[in-house]
Amino acid sequence: MTDYVQVSTATPTQEAAVALAGPAVQQRLAAGAQVVGPVTSVFWHLGEYGTGEEWQLLLKTTAERYPELEAYLLEAHPWDNPEVCAVPIVAGADRCLEWIRGSVSPA
Repeated sequence: MTDYVQVSTATPTQEAAVALAGPAVQQRLAAGAQVVGPVTSVFWHLGEYGTGEEWQLLLKTTAERYPELEAYLLEAHPWDNPEVCAVPIVAGADRCLEWIRGSVSPA
């Protein structure tokens, strides 16, 4: 696994996404977050096909801090079983990666 990951989840509203992002950044679980949307999702859920409007939340963190970020997102998320996925950041500008590491290091 690389040292850095981008974590994604989705929420029913923009307000819910911002409410998740704020504490994640304030607690240094993520260096930063972007709220994107609305987006249209197409999915299987509880055995049924569906579509819906959601707001995507993207967060940057280190692989080391990911377990804590995941636990926070699962606990604070408005949905019972939210999607929480991490993908490795395989390359990035040195200053950007330094910013991520410095931002999530405990103060």
